[in-house]
Amino acid sequence: MTPSRPALRPARLGPLDVLRLSLSGLRAKPMRAVLSAAGISIGIAAMVAVMGISTSSRAELQATLDTLGTNLLHVEAGESLTGGAAKLPTGVTGMVRRVPPVTDASAVGTVDAKVYRSDLIPKEETNALEVAATHPDLLATLGVRTSSGIWLNQATGRYPAVVLGSAAARRLGVVRADPDVQILIGGRSFTVIGILEPVVLAPELNSSALVGFKAAQQNLGFDGHPTAVYLRAEEHAVNDVRNVLARTVNPEQPDGVRVARPSDALAAKLAADEAFTGLLLGIGAVALLVGGIGVANTMVIAVLERRGEIGLRRALGATRGQVRNQFFTESLVLSGLGGCGGAVLGLLITTGYAEHRGWPVALPATAVLAAAAGTLVIGAVAGLYPAMRAARVSPTVALASG
Repeated sequence: MTPSRPALRPARLGPLDVLRLSLSGLRAKPMRAVLSAAGISIGIAAMVAVMGISTSSRAELQATLDTLGTNLLHVEAGESLTGGAAKLPTGVTGMVRRVPPVTDASAVGTVDAKVYRSDLIPKEETNALEVAATHPDLLATLGVRTSSGIWLNQATGRYPAVVLGSAAARRLGVVRADPDVQILIGGRSFTVIGILEPVVLAPELNSSALVGFKAAQQNLGFDGHPTAVYLRAEEHAVNDVRNVLARTVNPEQPDGVRVARPSDALAAKLAADEAFTGLLLGIGAVALLVGGIGVANTMVIAVLERRGEIGLRRALGATRGQVRNQFFTESLVLSGLGGCGGAVLGLLITTGYAEHRGWPVALPATAVLAAAAGTLVIGAVAGLYPAMRAARVSPTVALASG
């Protein structure tokens, strides 16, 4: 009696064996693998870069808000009942300071005068500059500094001295403050004693020539009525102060007063950035989907081209599960390589752009983790059908066709 032989069992392939088989399959067509991975890489790089740049921009904006404060209020004269321009009372800053939560206040008045670098400039070339009369406490209220020279004080505010906003200095070609540098305001010579740094919360001052109230009244025919008031209030009471400012500033015509919170514009920019980020992330997702389709196409073609290899492996004892795992792993590896390359590329783009703009680099770890998870999901979905198709290939048919 012939002894029965034990049934042969297919050799088990460990994870490392499957990975080696998958890598050997990708090395067979390196250019195709690189191009397929590039599709995934572009999508991931787009998503990571969008998240990184957007987050860095918001971090810079938030840092600016933290530095400048969100407790600045801007009061401006609106229209009178007759439709003309309303004027604020001359003692408006004293009235505002009497509101208990107000900590600082200063006024600015628009002066009807033109600014020129010299009398050789044609009259029509005004450079869209404004002239504003102001008090010495404006700089402390706004929390800004001069980039060159000094600010107006009680003494210089009485004489023809001027401090230029950053944009005004640039348009006039004034590089630095100097006693020898003079400009024409309303036909009178004014000495440039200072240049302001850019004023973020009051950008209208960037294109203004700022003179003292007394100098404006004596030399430029200014009537002494402010057109705007800037004030700081305690953080917890900003809204309460905002609600009473119109009647405080002009009790007779509160409807002729406009009250704004300049930091609201920056907050709105934050919201707009978030909406724009959502749009760009959608574009990145589309790019990622296109890359996933490219991977799926590559794997389907690989199955068709390697039918002979699949048949030979099946004839030598490889199971359907082993063949399926091989092609499924190939898809995951292909997507993973693209994802890693895309994450690195997105990080480099974020870093380069942020440093160019002078922003802090702020890339959330969740963005990178989401990108990695996205590549694995794309790889799994893209490789599922080709892997199942490879597993269903009959050994005899595969060998005959190979």
